[in-house]
Amino acid sequence: MAQGSFNRYRGKMPMADMNVVPLVDVMLVLLVIFIVTAPLLTHSVKIDLPKASSSVNITKPEHIEFGIRESGELFWNGEAVMLDNLPPRFAAEASKELQPEVHIRADRHVHYETVAKVMAVAAKAGLVRIGFVSDPAP
Repeated sequence: MAQGSFNRYRGKMPMADMNVVPLVDVMLVLLVIFIVTAPLLTHSVKIDLPKASSSVNITKPEHIEFGIRESGELFWNGEAVMLDNLPPRFAAEASKELQPEVHIRADRHVHYETVAKVMAVAAKAGLVRIGFVSDPAP
């Protein structure tokens, strides 16, 4: 069966497809250019550095073991202190070049108010590294 149409213009119809072959060719050429020129753009100077073995000098900051018992007794590195004596002691520690860490060991039944007062005094003095010490769970 012959296929015919009633179209008077028997010429070619416009193509609705896009030819991407030239686009792919251009992209491949650009890719090759970038692969070739990329190593040339690195500015590195090769230096033969001396070899030496040394151990790292790790200086651990001093820390204050601060204990609080359930009865409200306060201990500075094992020495009993009063709450009124804490501001000058904390201020003296805060003025050091390498500020110590404050490790608070509070009894589990101590009132939070006591712990908050100690933390407030330490923070007012300028100590910023304050932490709690707890026993690991079994």
